[in-house]
Amino acid sequence: MKPIRIIAPPLAANCYLLLDKRKALIDVGGDPEFIIKSIKKYIDLKDLDFVFLTHSHFDHAAAAFILEEIAEIVIHEEEYKFVKNYNFKSIIFGIKYKPFKPSILVKGGETFELGDIELHIIHTPGHSPGSICLYEPKKKWLFSGDTVFAYGSFGRVDLPGGDATKLIKSLETISNLDVENLYPGHEEVIEGNANLHISRSLRIAKSFL
Repeated sequence: MKPIRIIAPPLAANCYLLLDKRKALIDVGGDPEFIIKSIKKYIDLKDLDFVFLTHSHFDHAAAAFILEEIAEIVIHEEEYKFVKNYNFKSIIFGIKYKPFKPSILVKGGETFELGDIELHIIHTPGHSPGSICLYEPKKKWLFSGDTVFAYGSFGRVDLPGGDATKLIKSLETISNLDVENLYPGHEEVIEGNANLHISRSLRIAKSFL
């Protein structure tokens, strides 16, 4: 079954629900009530096993607290340090969201088996210190958060914790993967030939950053 895309307020972040023997949600958005209602359309809340946060910006992670007693929340260790240092406050809008406590801190290189779906954690700093992408090698899926988007776009690096050099290195890393479908943190999903979009993003980033 393909990932179920949920477009979450307040900034239209893409969240992805994966239904296998074990169930996972990638990113949660910023509206707790919305994400709970959205999950319930497909599964019972108690059946959700994992919540993977690609990064800690409020439009992707502010609703995480509502799920911490239900599922295991997974975030990169550097990202959790980063968001704690800012006291769970949105850097852009000055919005403080309710703190969450992760169940699993990753470094990159870990694999999570949901059943047929196997998610490999890739540390991709640049947009934020602990941004991650999740790669499914058999299906050639990449869940890229705000590291890379369709049509040559990529995550901004002008926010606290952003780093242009690291972002370019991260784009180089994921450009070496065999990616058919790209599931980014915002905007359009790409199904088919996603490597072309990633390569274009890398070329543009090297030219302008």
